[in-house]
Amino acid sequence: MKNAMFIALAASGAAMAATVDVTSDIETSVTWTADNEYNLTTQIYVRPGATLTIEAGTRVVSTATANGSGALCVVNGGQIFINGDSNAPVVMTSSEDNGNWRASCNEWGNLTVCGDAYIGFDGVTNSGGFPDNTLAPSADNEANMEGLVEEAGNPTLNNYGGGDDDYDAGNISYLSLRYGGRVLGLANELNGLSLGALGRNTQIDHVEIMNNVDDGIEIWGGTVSLKYVAIWNIGDDSFDCDMGWRGRAQFGLIVQGYSRDAGQGSGLGDNIFELDGAENSDAQPRTRCTFYNFTTVANTESGDGTTTWRDNASVQYRNCIFIGKGDKLVRADGDDGDGSSGYGHNGTLSLADRFTTDAYEADGSPYVDSVNASADAAFMDGMYQAQTAGGKLCEITDCVISGFGDISGDPYNSLLPQSMRDTNVETDALPINALVRGPVVVAGGKDVNPVVGIDPRPLGLGINQATDAPPSDGFYSPVAYRGGFSQTENWCLGWTAADEFGFFLGGACSGDVNGDGEVGFSDLTSVLADWGCTGN
Repeated sequence: MKNAMFIALAASGAAMAATVDVTSDIETSVTWTADNEYNLTTQIYVRPGATLTIEAGTRVVSTATANGSGALCVVNGGQIFINGDSNAPVVMTSSEDNGNWRASCNEWGNLTVCGDAYIGFDGVTNSGGFPDNTLAPSADNEANMEGLVEEAGNPTLNNYGGGDDDYDAGNISYLSLRYGGRVLGLANELNGLSLGALGRNTQIDHVEIMNNVDDGIEIWGGTVSLKYVAIWNIGDDSFDCDMGWRGRAQFGLIVQGYSRDAGQGSGLGDNIFELDGAENSDAQPRTRCTFYNFTTVANTESGDGTTTWRDNASVQYRNCIFIGKGDKLVRADGDDGDGSSGYGHNGTLSLADRFTTDAYEADGSPYVDSVNASADAAFMDGMYQAQTAGGKLCEITDCVISGFGDISGDPYNSLLPQSMRDTNVETDALPINALVRGPVVVAGGKDVNPVVGIDPRPLGLGINQATDAPPSDGFYSPVAYRGGFSQTENWCLGWTAADEFGFFLGGACSGDVNGDGEVGFSDLTSVLADWGCTGN
């Protein structure tokens, strides 16, 4: 169940590479090259003023030991340029990664990138231990990145946040992150990719996270946008944000599952999207973001929300495909359990009202709750630019919703107005070419039907029907179809762990289980026989 050519090339490349132990921080600019394998022996910082460039085809590893493992953190003031390509990705993984999927994670740390954009938290808690932050945006707001060890004598090295929403931390392209999340020092796990306060000039595309302890991608504040994102078998939330993220994302594949036998949050998938606003929820900036063209596949029985809403986050989901029944399609969670006050606090809009309130005023300026909009109006106009004009603050529109069945009679949890529901396609039919689930696995005490084969390209013109294209604003690709893929291309092939591990069925150079040079029905039946699967 592998792409033999992909694996052979990867193995031959690894055999030729010399191992370079990375034992100290990067203080001057350096380039890592594909003829070496770089072993992170500890928590490595790219320091202010330094740039780390990583060439296509380079492998970065870390070995989990009793004393911890490695991680890579680009601090505020440093930069990283990951220059992978579609046939030669940059891979960051555990030394135990042998090219086969394993029910494992927590084998090394992660990649963290910190910046200087605005965040909705000032790092201060009140006497009750709850957030007590500024109500207007402040360039003085900073927070300490979770999961990393504070350096003795320099506790702010892990900090992110400031006043530059155009902050440039570099470029990341064709990066596969695998088997990570290992705790380095604090009592919390690391996400696969942690992004703190990155600005608009930071470019991120073609990133995959496979098997992580905690969230797949988590974003704290800032305005960074992402394109072509694949997230698989995450132990908590697949895509998470907090502290006022104001960015955009287009083209995604999220496959929920489990990374190890542990409870939700530490091995078993929780929410697919978990979007938090600010801390406290009436502070500025708040999360205001837009997702176009994502395809998601939920855990059939053990997942929580496909979309989970907290703390005055305003989110637009457009032209997506949501497959499978977890707990709810729309999960209204109010607050995130850390003392924040949820929607409607201190005169802000309720979640229900956000589904009926225009994202922009008649004069073209973004809607801002009148309470706490104490900053200059023009300044606030620039703060919220990520949502699509003509839409509501919160929406799920022009999406395909498949396999939810009757969830208390209302997969939208009574929040979406009928006019918004009428834009969606609800179907029991599978809206992609193939989805194969393996036998039931018990993880964290719950049943999981893991996805072991998928062709995520949309099935049939009836589902892949034309819809409104995203705005032509220099970021979005103006495609007029639903879901993360066109009918003719799977952009995950050639560079992802999911392709290397053999999860993809169909398409050139993938899913050739029988090794006959072709992809066909016999490959699918071989997969079913090997795994004891059922397909639809």
